[in-house]
Formats: sequence, C-alpha cells, structure tokens
Amino acid sequence: MSKDLQTRSPRGRAALSNMVGRYEPITRHSVDDGWAKDEELPTLRTEVSIEHPRSIITYNRSPDLPFDRSINPYRGCEHGCVYCFARPSHAYLGLSPGLDFETKLVARPDAPDVLRAELAKRTYAVAPIAIGTNTDPYQPIEKEHGIMRACLEVLEDCGHPVAIVTKGALIERDFDILGRMARRGLVRVGISVTTLDPALSRLMEPRAPAPERRLLMIRRMSGAGVPVRIMASPMVPALTDPELEEILKRGKEAGARTASWIMLRLPREVSALWQDWLAAHYPDRAGRIMARLREMHGGKEYDARWAHRMKGEGAYAEMVAARFAMTIKRLGLLKETATAMRTDLFQRPVPESAQLSLF
Repeated sequence: MSKDLQTRSPRGRAALSNMVGRYEPITRHSVDDGWAKDEELPTLRTEVSIEHPRSIITYNRSPDLPFDRSINPYRGCEHGCVYCFARPSHAYLGLSPGLDFETKLVARPDAPDVLRAELAKRTYAVAPIAIGTNTDPYQPIEKEHGIMRACLEVLEDCGHPVAIVTKGALIERDFDILGRMARRGLVRVGISVTTLDPALSRLMEPRAPAPERRLLMIRRMSGAGVPVRIMASPMVPALTDPELEEILKRGKEAGARTASWIMLRLPREVSALWQDWLAAHYPDRAGRIMARLREMHGGKEYDARWAHRMKGEGAYAEMVAARFAMTIKRLGLLKETATAMRTDLFQRPVPESAQLSLF
C-alpha cells in the first residue's frame, strides 16, 4: 500500500493518489494536515494532449492472448477503473499511473492514416486486430475526436477483421459500420461487466456506464446483428466473484453469444492503487480479498507468467473456473475462442501516392 494519507478520491475519479511512476527519480506523497477534512477535493478536469505516432499496430507474442496485434487510439482512460491493468503504461510517458491515467489523456488523431499505410505494406499479413485491450477506444473523449470511428472506416474499407473490447456506450454510434462488418464476418465485440451493483461500479469505474447500461448495449448490439461476448472481468475474490453466474445469465438474456472471465490482476503500480482503494472503501474485506489473491499467485500479489496471470492457480482459482464452465454450459454460451472471423476478404489499401499510376 502506498504511503499517501488521502482517503477519498476527487469527484468522479477512482484513484486516491497521483503516485509517481516507477521511472521517476523523485517521489511525492499527499499528507492530511487535519484542516481540510470537511472540504471538497478540487475537481480534476480531463486534459488531452496530441501524439503523432509513426506506427499504430502493436504486435505481441504472448501465447495466452487470442490475438497477436492491437491498436490503441488513446493513451490513458477517462473511465478511471481503479483496477485497470493498463495503468502502469502511463509511467512510460512520465505520468502517474494514478490520477494522471484518468485525467491526462493522449489522443492519436493520425492513427487512421498511419493504419492505412501499415495495412498497405506488401509485407503485411492479415490477422484480426484487437482494439480496447489496453485503454477503452469508446471512452468519453472519443465523442470529440472520433479516432476510433475513423479507424473502423479504414478496416471496413479493407475488409479487415477486428475484435473490440469496451465499456463505452458510444459504441452504439458506430452500429452502422459494425453492422455491415458483422454481416461479412469481420467483427466481434466484448462488453465488460465487473459487477451488477451500481454503487460498487460507481466506486470502481466512476466514469464508465452503469452495469444496466452495459447490458442494454449488449441487447442493442445483438439486435444490430453484431456478435457480442459478455466479459465477467475482472472478478474480484470476496467482492464481485459471487456475482459471476448472475452476470453471465444477464449477459445471455441480453443477447451475448460467447463469454469469458479474468481474475483481478495487480501488475506494478496497480497493486498499491488498488490496496489504497480497498482500505478506503472496503476496509472490512481488504485483508480477505488480498489473501485470496496471494493464494492464487504463490504468496505474491501478482504473477505475470503466461497462462497464469489471467486466472491464477490453486483451489480458489479452480473453483471460479469450474463455476464459469458449468454456467456457460447451462446457459448455452460459448467460450470466447469458439468464434472466428474471416480473413479472406482483406484487400490491401492502395497508398495515396499510388493513385497517380492510374494516369
């Protein structure tokens, strides 16, 4: 747990501190001097800076991931989920994985053009691209910047398959594109539902849509013909994992075809941020929750080994996995890897400079 003495978050934010990233030479700590106990914390406004990337497709060789490439239209995420495993990535920017991750965001408006150029390369070999695996492409700033929609337009034009993960209701804006891609077998979408309790959701995910709104997203997306996966993730032992069966049931009723689950992950700075949050909001369960997590990681708060990091191991992890397997079998849901997308429709885009060759 961090040394910060702050016990409440600024309004609409989840992290309780702006702990420095692991690469910074100095540290800082907030200290309660007793004078501001009844005062409201200042509102933290969202700040957006612009980045012009030279490449946009990130490749990975992780054998426990169902994709080998991804796109991130934004860095940081305004949804502010306190448990987000992507928080440590903000340290690479010299920013805090804490409140900076939620408030100091980076937009990449050149992403669609860079994507088109990368897909046009003769060496590019088509395979599904994942979007939303690090930060949410449909977080609130997408309404203004529209980078995700522009990337989808590129992928649709090329007949390129895409897998999207989101909590953002703004995805409904793009039903026109997603519906057309779905009819061609080029898209699938995962909607994450961590809890069905709106009060708990507001504490953990302060700027994400409420659980019922996400279920409505599944219903509307399914109605538009888009294949949807209900993602019961992350499951928090002794806090949200008792809801596993009900989350899957509600997802199925809303129209989800496939399902998945992931146990809470606490890499690097996320562990201290999470434990501060637990101490502030659930002090009576904090010890039990952390004990279960350590049991699943050999006594550590997190173990990044492939094939282990997503689910953990031991009796508790096996119990949750068994509950998931029995529930999706009873409900008729498929595992996330049971559906495939087409890659045979891909047509390499023609670079703009090549247009002159027609004359």
